[in-house]
Amino acid sequence: MSLGQQLAPHLPFLRRYGRALTGSQSHGDRYVRATLEAIVAAPTEFPKDVDPRLGLYRMFQAIWGSTNYDETAENAGADEGASVEAIARARLARMTPLSRQALLLTAMEGFTPEDTAYLIEVEPAEVESLVAEALSEIEKQTRSRVLIIEDEPIIAMDIETIVRDLGHEVTGVAVTRDEAVALAMEDRPGLVLADIQLADDSSGIDAVKDILAEFEVPVIFITAFPERLLTGERPEPTFLITKPFQRSTVKAAISQALFFDAATVPA
Repeated sequence: MSLGQQLAPHLPFLRRYGRALTGSQSHGDRYVRATLEAIVAAPTEFPKDVDPRLGLYRMFQAIWGSTNYDETAENAGADEGASVEAIARARLARMTPLSRQALLLTAMEGFTPEDTAYLIEVEPAEVESLVAEALSEIEKQTRSRVLIIEDEPIIAMDIETIVRDLGHEVTGVAVTRDEAVALAMEDRPGLVLADIQLADDSSGIDAVKDILAEFEVPVIFITAFPERLLTGERPEPTFLITKPFQRSTVKAAISQALFFDAATVPA
């Protein structure tokens, strides 16, 4: 099997990581593209002593941390990237970027502390403290009002508990597209958590499109089939949680989505 064939199944999830790390679909995808270009240009430099997924993320991390890849220049011509960059810089002054990487790699991408240490080039013993630092710093910076779109009562209750434990307010829990839109219009949220398949066979994606047509708000999609939303076609979600999820995954996604939201930047 060729290297390309080995890496192909992991690319959707690398895009998910890149977007969550940068807070932008276009910005994260540029890093993934740069990673693939680097692999094609120098295939012999791809790590041979680890599994393909770990090697792929290691190459991405090298691009992310490279001074030769000028992300500011990449974003200069893109309104979305430029605004995200400005917001991120305000937050990064209060937080170590490495800690965010450790949090996302463990909580969202499911890497072990040992693998995460390899990816971000620290000692394994440091990973746990980096994750704790990330959660502590981000939770201090972000407080918002959250609309939950989820038709499974137990899952909705679990998400609501996580949201409230993080210090956020829940504006409502919707189980259909129409209910979601009505709740959003009645009490505008600062964040939306949306399942894909809803109670009346309506779509959480359509509900989100209706809401975004009225006002801008960060959205986290929740699905058992993330690969269906990470096809490389537009539009795709910036933040995506896979079912079944762990509490730490939801916390990481919420924190990261709000991290890049202009409305939550402290004065």
